[in-house]
Amino acid sequence: MTGHQRLSGKVAIITGAASGIGFEASVLFAKEGAQVVCADLNEQGIQKTVEKIASLVGKDKAIAVKTDVSKEEQVKHLVDTAIQTFGKLNIMFNNAGIMHPEDDSALTTEEHIWNLTMDINVKGVWYGCKHAIIAMRNSGGGSVINTASFVALRGAATPQLAYTASKGAVLAMTRELAMVHARENIRFNALCPGPLRTPLLMDFLNTEEKKQRRMVHLPQGRFGEAIEQAYGALFLASDESSYVTGTDFLVDGGLANAYVTPEGEPLGPVPRNFAETT
Repeated sequence: MTGHQRLSGKVAIITGAASGIGFEASVLFAKEGAQVVCADLNEQGIQKTVEKIASLVGKDKAIAVKTDVSKEEQVKHLVDTAIQTFGKLNIMFNNAGIMHPEDDSALTTEEHIWNLTMDINVKGVWYGCKHAIIAMRNSGGGSVINTASFVALRGAATPQLAYTASKGAVLAMTRELAMVHARENIRFNALCPGPLRTPLLMDFLNTEEKKQRRMVHLPQGRFGEAIEQAYGALFLASDESSYVTGTDFLVDGGLANAYVTPEGEPLGPVPRNFAETT
């Protein structure tokens, strides 16, 4: 690669790297000069991510580490492997998460779905942050990016209680860690995507009615793309954001603003059935 690279000399771990935001961020970070550790439960998927990076920037730029982020010993192994392979850790992108198709309302979501969602989306981020802090203390600081969601700030139009609650927890955790570790030069920011055209959401919005139920709020009239989130994460990962910590970094196409009128008043109750709005 030629020209200025925004992550030159940095080492990054990206979880959920087999698809969606994680895949796009892994490739983008490598193109911008980082050495990337791609983590996911989908071993075949992260091997393809590493192969893609190798084809673009060379074979020494990325490795794949199969990881279940809900298991602390596996997250510790992931961070240890990054340091053993590349010598340090500068960027931790805790991006892995699930949106279970059986996640629904407070009345219908089953406890095992709640627990599974919390184990991956909350505990997984905690473990990633914990072991990143330990590593980053030895490398003079770093940037931790946690994938939250706009639903953590506004709530979801389609019921997904466990997911929404988990992302609210990620947001609160990120804010506290940013305050606690600010003097150590370790920054924590929450990337808050709007609805994306990725398998995670499209599999959840498995009917046209559900898709339109989300689309009605989107000012740009389209779902976001994973690469648009990756560019947001790139800014947070780079030294360009050196004075940015503890933020809810919305990359949502204006969706959060669409929940209120120009006068700042709430839109009011959203029709339960999208057909009522047509």
